[in-house]
Amino acid sequence: ETPEELKIFFCSRTHSQLSQFVGELQRVKLPAALPSDISTPDGPDNTVEHLKQLSLGSRKNLCINPKVSKLNSQTAINERCIELQQGSTPKEQKCPFLPEKEKEDILIDFRDHALARVRDIEDLAIIGSKLGVCPYYASRPAIKPAEMVTLPYPLLLQKTARDALDISIKDQVVVIDEAHNLMDAIESIHSGQISEAQLKLARESLMIYLQKFRNRLKGSNRVYVTQVVRVIDSILNFTSSLSAETSRDGTLGPGQLLSGKGVDQINLAKLVRYISDSKLARKVQGYIASIANDERNTSEKQKAAAGTPDVPTLTHVQNFLMTLMNPSKEGRFFWSKEGGTTFIRYMLLDPSQHFREIVEDARAVILAGGTMSPMDDYRKHLFPYLSSVTTFSCGHLIPSRNLLVRAVTADVEGPLEFSYKSRNTASMVRIGKALLALAPHVKGGLVVFFPSYGFLEAVFACWKQQSMIAKLEGIMPVFSDDRGGSADATFKDYSEAATRGKGAILLSVIGGKLSEGINFSDDLGRCVIVVGLPFPNLQTAEWQAKMQYIEEKSTAKGEPKGKASREHAENVCMRSVNQAIGRVIRHQNDWASVVLMDS
Repeated sequence: ETPEELKIFFCSRTHSQLSQFVGELQRVKLPAALPSDISTPDGPDNTVEHLKQLSLGSRKNLCINPKVSKLNSQTAINERCIELQQGSTPKEQKCPFLPEKEKEDILIDFRDHALARVRDIEDLAIIGSKLGVCPYYASRPAIKPAEMVTLPYPLLLQKTARDALDISIKDQVVVIDEAHNLMDAIESIHSGQISEAQLKLARESLMIYLQKFRNRLKGSNRVYVTQVVRVIDSILNFTSSLSAETSRDGTLGPGQLLSGKGVDQINLAKLVRYISDSKLARKVQGYIASIANDERNTSEKQKAAAGTPDVPTLTHVQNFLMTLMNPSKEGRFFWSKEGGTTFIRYMLLDPSQHFREIVEDARAVILAGGTMSPMDDYRKHLFPYLSSVTTFSCGHLIPSRNLLVRAVTADVEGPLEFSYKSRNTASMVRIGKALLALAPHVKGGLVVFFPSYGFLEAVFACWKQQSMIAKLEGIMPVFSDDRGGSADATFKDYSEAATRGKGAILLSVIGGKLSEGINFSDDLGRCVIVVGLPFPNLQTAEWQAKMQYIEEKSTAKGEPKGKASREHAENVCMRSVNQAIGRVIRHQNDWASVVLMDS
């Protein structure tokens, strides 16, 4: 058996960020482990060390079966891949790239090629295609001998994903890049939602399936399918009770969702396991699809459901049922009315327990990022059980003359205030006037960040009506981040214009598609303007529950009431600002100006 090497697991949020890191790794030249007098002077130096690095990814990134990889969603690719491995699948329909036990030599070839030099995730797909073996499964035997493994957040932070890939972090080093995203990532992975429309479609599909196969289903199967219907009915009873509710959102307890007749006797863990093991979601979806064209047997809703087979509706139900099994103290359930339907959401409030196993198993855990200060949030909400955490912060790599920072708190008309209550036509016009005054002095790209898409859209409409867009276009081209448009296309057009000499203006949103992770180096970002402060909307049920949870924990420790929740909201806001302005200084010779516009 291959021995387990001491290794570093390097984790980041997206594959593009991992690709940037791998690109930097490829530039590193490691010193030889053997003495220099052993090297061959005339031939290639065989003593040069090569880092045994492995890139891990999802099936969506690594699948080389065109019939599977063409599916749109991650869930659809996962389910189709697993389906092709079932014993019931005819041999001629099975995936031809799946590694076979008797062909271990192909796996060894893949491992040796993968670890021969530092490779990106795309390189593994190419190797798999050349060898005719699935890189997703063939990469697993290469984990143990690897010295460094790069992987995205979900593959490290989810225990089920680590188990599926046979990843052991026991006594290993874990490095998490872009760690200002870590708490949000953990909360997102372990949260979930379901809509009333999805519940109704799932129920309708199950009833049609039951009607057809009731006599063929064995006793236990029939019981489980009936239990799924009962649980769905119980949740639908709650959503129906909200019809007279005048509020748009609120909180609820899991007991309110499971108050239907006999539902309290159902073992949810067993039920979820049955849905997963029996592939019930895919079976129901397959049957509904087979009758979708028969107008006598299916409703218009069922046709619509069958027309989007990427993710079976019952899969959404299955994922939501898993949140009902979480400890009540760790999270909260919410309801909201949006777009004519009701949504039920579960939000994890305490990420510390889901990260604790990694902290306790690993030899060392390093959280790295450029905008992590202040550190208090991590100590309080991620490591409350640790007595001490070692921190290190270094200065900026550019000289002070390369960065100009100014706070613009007022104009000739008075203080500038862009809180939600203060947003009106007059304040939007004042932003436009300030931009018209600044733009002629910027040689290159000028990026303007707004707190939200709603604010940006309102400002853009106002400027258009006031002919300000036309005036700005007279100075340099203007591009805007459209929440429904292509971010890549917008960034490409902006980049070309910004580097052509005249410069360009990009109107973007903090936390939007053209903010975090985008590189505005050199002429792509010679000036960045942040309009207003991007405080979270503390009036939503989710944020009120989060603030209440933080307050309960802090006051129990004797802290003054209101202090912890206020600091947390401020930290979230300022980290967002830091992320935005950090887009423009990308290397030691870069230079830019930063304008913070608010009183």
